[in-house]
Amino acid sequence: MLRPHVPVIAVVGPTATGKSELGVGIAGLMGGEIVNADAMQLYRGMDIGTAKMSAAERRGIPHHQIDVLDVTDEASVAAYQRAARADLAAVAARGSRGLLVGGSGLYVDAVLNDLDFPGTDPALRAELTARAGAIGPRALHAELAAEDPAAASAIEPANTRRVVRALEVVRLTGRPFQARLPSDPALVPAVRVGLRLDRAVLDDRIAARARRMFTGGLVEEVEALLAAHGRLSRTAARAVGYAQALGVVEGRLTVEEAVTSTILATRQLARRQEKWFRRDRATMWFDAGAAGADILHAVLRTLAP
Repeated sequence: MLRPHVPVIAVVGPTATGKSELGVGIAGLMGGEIVNADAMQLYRGMDIGTAKMSAAERRGIPHHQIDVLDVTDEASVAAYQRAARADLAAVAARGSRGLLVGGSGLYVDAVLNDLDFPGTDPALRAELTARAGAIGPRALHAELAAEDPAAASAIEPANTRRVVRALEVVRLTGRPFQARLPSDPALVPAVRVGLRLDRAVLDDRIAARARRMFTGGLVEEVEALLAAHGRLSRTAARAVGYAQALGVVEGRLTVEEAVTSTILATRQLARRQEKWFRRDRATMWFDAGAAGADILHAVLRTLAP
């Protein structure tokens, strides 16, 4: 029997470690339901490049927060926070165990932690974005460091979008950019199960998966989305794999260049995910290199009272 006092199990870790499969395995044995915490799996039609599980692979397990946005919609962490918490509450009301599964660290923390997401000011954001272009991202990051040192230490100088958002929040509210920091107290009781893998093995997995995506129709999927919708939103278009496939469609990249770029970008993403999830010392880590059944049984033994 699983711990009755832990209503949510979060399955986290870097991309390509098998989180989705583990989540389905746990849910299948405990009668649970899954709430997706992969930001790009929110989008309908973005299947190949997000490694979205097929209906058959989900094995009848209810999944929430998958295919809830059109590719022309902008993804919002604040909107996701409200919707995912409502899903978990509904799962609990049905007497099922909720599982939060995915590698988007801010999305996981938005659900489980006491994070507040202030509103936006399009004019201020446009001004800050233009300023980043004029003075460079590192100079803008220095401005953030002067106004909110804690946020600056948590955001890489090259991540212009996050720097702009942090400055926007600071200047709108006069308060630190707390929503980006992973130290906020837990709000939703949860146990975190993390999957990790030897870096060389993970890099090989990432490379193989990137090649499968392009040989499996990622460029054609992007062409179909563009034909149906005319464009991809800013958040959808920058998804790893989709940004590169767009480059192929637009003639800026060859397929081989796109594959190489996707491998590099995915490895960089995995490093950021590792760094993010390591901050939570309560996470119980498991070796993703073990056989799937062995991982599942090890997790279930840990969760048992």
